[in-house]
Amino acid sequence: MARSDGGRTEAQGRGRDEPRVVVRREGGIATLTLNRPEKRNALDRRMMAELKGALLECDLAADVRVVALRGAGKDFCAGLDLEELLASADLPPEENERRAMELGEIFVALRQLPKATIAVVEGRSLAGGCGLATACDMVVARAGAQFGYPEIHRGFVPAMVLTLLRRAVGEKVAFDLAATGRLVVAEEAEQMGLVSRVIPAEDFEAEVTKLLAQLAGFSASALALTKHQLYALDDLGFEAGIRLGARVNAVARQTPDFRAALRAFLKQ
Repeated sequence: MARSDGGRTEAQGRGRDEPRVVVRREGGIATLTLNRPEKRNALDRRMMAELKGALLECDLAADVRVVALRGAGKDFCAGLDLEELLASADLPPEENERRAMELGEIFVALRQLPKATIAVVEGRSLAGGCGLATACDMVVARAGAQFGYPEIHRGFVPAMVLTLLRRAVGEKVAFDLAATGRLVVAEEAEQMGLVSRVIPAEDFEAEVTKLLAQLAGFSASALALTKHQLYALDDLGFEAGIRLGARVNAVARQTPDFRAALRAFLKQ
């Protein structure tokens, strides 16, 4: 059983039944908080199962328009639980591939969720935790937050996150980060394309609240169509992308949100 910094077992320190992922829904926003602060919110199998379930709940909830992913305590997420990872070393490759896909399925779920997903990052976002942030549609970082893929220093490979990383920053920067394991602060990560925006510490909570409320106030159908088209473009050439845009444009014109918003605008 994992131990907390205070020398007590994790169950003794925080309660056996305390959720690994805390869900709060308000004003069209679902906030999913990774809840292992004494382990820097490291992803164990229980947390991944709870997170996958929470994302499914958000998908089915009509009142949820935006999903914010946060970490309890000082850090966003330190990546996979190293004790669990080490214990898996003697398992057959087929079982380890299945377990690896438990995290991979979360990346896919975040990408396929027809609602905006925002990673709200404070402190460190490392390895699989950095991949978790990158899988979201936006990454909003507090100034001074750190990002990186230090797996190489553990004799490991950031295999589960390379697909996301390469798409976000390109081949050369992705190889640099993966091959050296170096950490970058939020400001450099923003320049690389790994972070959407950096917010000063003193304004962080107010600006995050404002951003999430703004997104939740937009047309749910317009956001869903924007997200769908953006990621569908990964596999398309230029002309096919333009044609997809024409189809999405045609669908958007028929939505009730579009008609209501345009009529309201024209009456001004």
